Amino acid sequence: MGSIRLPVRLVPFLLLLCIELLLFLQSALSRPISVPEHPAYLALDVAASIRDTAPGGVEYKRVQKPKRTAWSVQLVHRDSLLFKGAANATASYERRLEEKLRREAARVRALEQRIERKLKLKKDPAGSYENVAGVTAEFGSEVVSGMEQGSGEYFTRIGIGTPTREQYMVLDTGSDVVWIQCEPCRECYSQADPIFNPSSSVSFSTVGCDSAVCSQLDANDCHGGGCLYEVSYGDGSYTVGSYATETLTFGTTSIQNVAIGCGHDNVGLFVGAAGLLGLGAGSLSFPAQLGTQTGRAFSYCLVDRDSESSGTLEFGPESVPIGSIFTPLVANPFLPTFYYLSMVAISVGGVILDSVPSEAFRIDETTGRGGIIIDSGTAVTRLQTSAYDALRDAFIAGTQHLPRADGISIFDTCYDLSALQSVSIPAVGFHFSNGAGFILPAKNCLIPMDSMGTFCFAFAPADSNLSIMGNIQQQGIRVSFDSANSLVGFAIDQCQ
Repeated sequence: MGSIRLPVRLVPFLLLLCIELLLFLQSALSRPISVPEHPAYLALDVAASIRDTAPGGVEYKRVQKPKRTAWSVQLVHRDSLLFKGAANATASYERRLEEKLRREAARVRALEQRIERKLKLKKDPAGSYENVAGVTAEFGSEVVSGMEQGSGEYFTRIGIGTPTREQYMVLDTGSDVVWIQCEPCRECYSQADPIFNPSSSVSFSTVGCDSAVCSQLDANDCHGGGCLYEVSYGDGSYTVGSYATETLTFGTTSIQNVAIGCGHDNVGLFVGAAGLLGLGAGSLSFPAQLGTQTGRAFSYCLVDRDSESSGTLEFGPESVPIGSIFTPLVANPFLPTFYYLSMVAISVGGVILDSVPSEAFRIDETTGRGGIIIDSGTAVTRLQTSAYDALRDAFIAGTQHLPRADGISIFDTCYDLSALQSVSIPAVGFHFSNGAGFILPAKNCLIPMDSMGTFCFAFAPADSNLSIMGNIQQQGIRVSFDSANSLVGFAIDQCQ
């Protein structure tokens, strides 16, 4: 066959056209250009938000919702336990918010400290953490505590042992190890229910030192042939005890041989909870132990601040709502416990912020630093500084019609909405590497700081290069985790 010959004068033109086409495709594939399908502005009901902050204006009660799966349990905010009843009915919104922000600050500091220690240990495997009670400190299970008002924002109630004894457990997606306080208790904090006595459970069995689950603990020791565990926290709190298998009951569904820590030395106040239900991405987390029983899939819906209702924690593929917006989870081999999001951009008012650097949410492949995790225990979304500055500035530009107020606590962008019934605010959107994205509800962006009408933009800059999507931005959204397929899903207004 004969070859096709192009006129020489057309070659530079075609080369230039190809270059421009490649640049266009690279730009189009790397990040979204616009978000015409999303609203530019959202309405915020100021009056309703202020009513919820009034002293005694919230009646805490359990609202039983129809279960979508057999693996479904109620999920409540900690305040519904602490402030229920006539004696505490008038506890001010300001007091509860102040305590929440103190807990949140401690949580973020401890996360950053533990991550830094873990990364250093990865770099120097021969090293070890400082330890408590002679056991190397464990990284993979996180409840930040040690403060007078305690920690853990959301609680669920499950049965422990045979016969089953119900206990409140802290929900934590930044944790792997499941643990409870146990008798004999050499040092224990106060909890709502009687401390669990393993000798009264016929299904309790101590794990041997040579067992596979014992070797998976980041911090373990051996005593009398039994495996010991330790979980320590960045603020000095810790739990130490024996590692065992036990039966856990969720409603009418019982799961046998779940590896749990039975803590005999526990320092730190956990606000009445008996322990922690680790829902992280590591091999010892509760979803990982369930394995094929639930397809390593679960979802939760966190109830709004001062809600009268309760959310649910559900397990199994059917717990993932149809119509969820899915995006890939990003693996960080340095920190396997955490769920990293593939976020690439933020939009405000329907426009992508070009001022947010493309590398703002990227994990450094060499060091494991950076990225953005989704965390149930952190309240306020923290963004890498350059991303936060761009988001805040764009939000301020879109709210020039609103009267400003002085900054409060970690919030530098606040408004005086006391004279208004409702306001229009720019829509804030999160956008991911696969082109998926969603718009945050208005009440997840501007939150009331008092009962007088002061509202603040519910984001803050991160002190490190790690960004965190907190639980204020997750409220009212059913968030699902499908570890088998490395996906996380978001379903707006699908909490029933």
